[in-house]
Amino acid sequence: MNIQITARKFTARETLKDLIKEEVLHLQKFSDEILDVEVVLSYQNVHDSMKEVELIAKLPGTVLTAKDSSDEYHKSVKAAVEKIQKQIHKRKTKRAADKKGDVEL
Repeated sequence: MNIQITARKFTARETLKDLIKEEVLHLQKFSDEILDVEVVLSYQNVHDSMKEVELIAKLPGTVLTAKDSSDEYHKSVKAAVEKIQKQIHKRKTKRAADKKGDVEL
């Protein structure tokens, strides 16, 4: 799995990059089909200084995306990873149902 981290309008520290890589690698537990993961970090310099994370996971035939923002990057990263985990689980459940022929019209 390739992990690409992009920081918009700032330079991300190595500790932040390591945290992101560690969190994203947890996705391999849920699916070994993940080809690439792109993480886009942005900083909104508003009243509360919100940190936004966008996660884009590429699987064969599918692209899963999740966004989250909070006051700290590690919270946003964890929330976005959890959203991708839910999407992977939902995708697996649908595929399993399709194989069994339980699809209702």
